[in-house]
Amino acid sequence: MRPQDRSYLDSHEWARLDGDVVTIGITDFAVEQLGELVYLELPSAGDSVSRGTSFGEVESVKAVSDVNSPVDGEVVEVNAGLGDELGPLQNTPLEDGWLIKVRVAGPDALAGLIDAAAYEELVAAQS
Repeated sequence: MRPQDRSYLDSHEWARLDGDVVTIGITDFAVEQLGELVYLELPSAGDSVSRGTSFGEVESVKAVSDVNSPVDGEVVEVNAGLGDELGPLQNTPLEDGWLIKVRVAGPDALAGLIDAAAYEELVAAQS
């Protein structure tokens, strides 16, 4: 079972709210489907992201995939260590492999996303 402390998108991103900051990453299922990761493109701190739109790309030996934002807001931190070493994203995408942190406007920022149980059902249907 994936962590219960976050919400998920059908496109395999996760989001965890802490105060007014949402930490965003891609799920272990997404990493598994992509295979060996070779490149990651992320926004810079200060950039704006919009719910449902791409904020970056992750490239593997098999495919290039957009990474979508689950929220509207301003990027306040980027996991800079991933630029040089994709190991944390490849091996622990739900922990050390987080991608960006976004400041959001309100507590309902994650409304409309699915919980861990619903995400498990989605993954089971796609496996």
